[in-house]
Amino acid sequence: MSKTNANRTGNSLLRTGAVWLILAAALAAMFLIALGVGSSGYSLKEILHALGQAEPANTTERNIRIIVTQLRLPRALLALLVGSCLSVAGALLQSVMRNPLADPGTIGVSAGAGTAAITILLLFPHLSYSVPLFAFLGAALACLLIYLLAWKGGVDPVRIILSGVAVNSVLGGYNAFLQLQNSDNLQGVLGFMNGSLAGRSWQEVRVMAVYAAAGLLLALCCIKNANALQLGDEMAKNLGIRVNGARVALSAVSAFLAAATVSEVGMIGFVGLVAPHIARMLVGSNYKILIPTCILTGSLMVLLADTLGRTVWPGTEIPVGIVMSVTGGPFFLYMLRKRGNFRGN
Repeated sequence: MSKTNANRTGNSLLRTGAVWLILAAALAAMFLIALGVGSSGYSLKEILHALGQAEPANTTERNIRIIVTQLRLPRALLALLVGSCLSVAGALLQSVMRNPLADPGTIGVSAGAGTAAITILLLFPHLSYSVPLFAFLGAALACLLIYLLAWKGGVDPVRIILSGVAVNSVLGGYNAFLQLQNSDNLQGVLGFMNGSLAGRSWQEVRVMAVYAAAGLLLALCCIKNANALQLGDEMAKNLGIRVNGARVALSAVSAFLAAATVSEVGMIGFVGLVAPHIARMLVGSNYKILIPTCILTGSLMVLLADTLGRTVWPGTEIPVGIVMSVTGGPFFLYMLRKRGNFRGN
């Protein structure tokens, strides 16, 4: 390695380390803010004092401990897990499609999971305990249908995107019809459709942690294929990659991550679209660095959105999915106009 290349590599590592450090610090600060703010605001000193005692000395400290440990802490941890999964799912799909506009929400994977879950909640409420299983099946079937529609002697990214948009549109129409026919029974579905972390407990955190650990580990195993696919089919083949098999594998991992989040917190859009793009702007397109960065950016984005949703309008809680839709779309358009293109470096 030449001295110039060595210096360039060293500078790149320093920049990546600095980016990760800043994102981690911002995430830690946002996490503490999420624990302190709400209908009852607490200072960091009050929180640490209440949590640090084996037995709180008075009613106030007991209330702080209950609110923080049973309501805010599991909700904040769930936001981190959801953001990580959605961001990495979007990054993987963008490699498969070679298109930064791809994410589980835009090509129908999340819609498949959501459709299955909504069907169970509205038509078979006695099976509501099995929503996670049906969400996984719905995402897998939607992904399979997209590939079957896009297959023509192989899988082309453009055909995948167009097939995904078509599937997304059809499933959206079905969901709207189902809600129209069950308009008197929508209360339990509205939170799911809008994507909400409200009322989530440690049970959801534990389940989501298992899903996230498995899905993110699989994503890390896909780094080589993801890097190769974004170079183009011919280059990937020259590198010894089985292109169609790699696309199917990366799509399956992305579908798993998206279905996991849908099954636990409902439909949350734009995270898989915006967070990977921010990560690319910061560290480039090498998935070895991009995936860890996506974990940080996605976690920070969802935690910030959820905290805003429960504090920006006193007395009313805005679901995180609505906050992401309102802020994510304009922010993404702003980045599009500012950058002028979507290449990482």
